[in-house]
Amino acid sequence: MSLHEKLTQCMAERDLESYLNLLHDDFTAVFHKSGSSFKKEEWSSMVAGMMTNDKFVQESSRLVYENDEILVDHSFMSYPDNSREAVMLVAMIKDGKIIKMETGATLLD
Repeated sequence: MSLHEKLTQCMAERDLESYLNLLHDDFTAVFHKSGSSFKKEEWSSMVAGMMTNDKFVQESSRLVYENDEILVDHSFMSYPDNSREAVMLVAMIKDGKIIKMETGATLLD
């Protein structure tokens, strides 16, 4: 199973432990919109909150490209405030795990 398939499955099943196992110990997440960055520990807390909230939904996920070094995904997300975004995710891969993830989002009407 590809890393993208594993990531998508974790999100669909809201499987936090499996999701976190896909992240490298030196993981960093960067939000393009705000410029904020988070280390694995901080990101883990955020993802835990998202996965326990039924209104945080990954509606769809489409693999754009994946190899041993990079994963590019486009998805549609719904949020607790009833907003929706199209999200582009670019993940750098090291040792088979995501070491850096950057997202860019466009608000949908």
